[in-house]
Amino acid sequence: MIGENRIMNLVQENNSKILLLVMDGVGDIPDESGMTALEAAKTPNMDKLAAVSNLGLTIAVNPGITPGSGPSHLSLFGYDPIKHEIGRGVLEALGINLHLTDSDLSARANFATRSDDGIILDRRAGRIPTEENERIVAKLRENIDMIGDVKVSVYPGKEHRFVAVFNGSGLNDKLLDADPEMTGVPEKFVEVLDNNSVKSMETANSLIKKVQEILKDEEKANTCLLRGISKVPPIKKFDELYKLKACAIASYPMYKGLSRLVGMDVIEGLSTLDEQVEKLKEVYNDYDFFYFHVKKTDSYGEDGNRGAKVKVIEEFDGLLPAILDLGAEVVCITSDHSTPTPMSGHSWHPNPLLINGPYMRKDPAISFTEPECLKGAYGTFYAVDVMQLLLSQAGRLKKFGA
Repeated sequence: MIGENRIMNLVQENNSKILLLVMDGVGDIPDESGMTALEAAKTPNMDKLAAVSNLGLTIAVNPGITPGSGPSHLSLFGYDPIKHEIGRGVLEALGINLHLTDSDLSARANFATRSDDGIILDRRAGRIPTEENERIVAKLRENIDMIGDVKVSVYPGKEHRFVAVFNGSGLNDKLLDADPEMTGVPEKFVEVLDNNSVKSMETANSLIKKVQEILKDEEKANTCLLRGISKVPPIKKFDELYKLKACAIASYPMYKGLSRLVGMDVIEGLSTLDEQVEKLKEVYNDYDFFYFHVKKTDSYGEDGNRGAKVKVIEEFDGLLPAILDLGAEVVCITSDHSTPTPMSGHSWHPNPLLINGPYMRKDPAISFTEPECLKGAYGTFYAVDVMQLLLSQAGRLKKFGA
């Protein structure tokens, strides 16, 4: 990327619209069939668009580095993910519309299943329903208010996810997650990266132990994993960087939180892709830039469920004509990171990318799959540069230099 200050000087305004359609985790590797999920899916609409677009592959952070959803989305939005390390706790808290202060420390939490001897059996507590999550959070609220001189608040999210917010003096966020990141291994507790964060570590670990005591009789959600424990960082807003009025159309809190962090307006109350498309149509005249997020491609990738991932891809493909009919000058379909079903988790593999706009070269790629994207005109490049390409296709960047 040319850098935030330089991009601000190059941006110019016009009436063009940009659609960034992110199928979370859609990038894949072949399974025993020899195909990726994109190759296995029937996607006539994406393939038709690919044939008249430019394709490529993007690297979210750095070659061989497996990214979380936060840094990989920041890259797509044009923010250097190394410079802007943002904890998932902040994103999750903002995603459920919490107002955070400088004295708040936020954690993204998973309800999880733990054996009597401290082995993590399921990191997501069987993906309990959201209604069950709300019941369990209410149970915690009845029994947890303060830990020492720190106020502790918990809030339900979707399925197995919830948010914990610690408010007090002397809290710092140089901490390691309390998540072993795999099952069948001993539980982990929060550890410190520097001595200024000892109070935060002790408070967070006390919360985990309290949760285990309160939930000891729960069948699935009998412990919690704390991740991305963090404070709100300073960051330039989207409209300041790009002179774009931006809207986020997403259903999951973390992605809504990330959008709020960079200054996008966030649409609430959406659950299904059909609802997201209808809302996109409704607000289309009100914004210049739209971030449209598809979550379940990632969820099923993490579950190792190839068939379900394929079905979500096909569902999105079926909705694509209605999205394209809106007539945006620039359309981008991509993934924030890859979530291969054979790996059941995020990976470092480059992400498929399609950009359709008015100023394209002839491209040999003919369908939207990883092998075809490898042939594409854009080649393999860093995701942090995607926004520059979208702005250029939209005629929103001036010439650099004399």
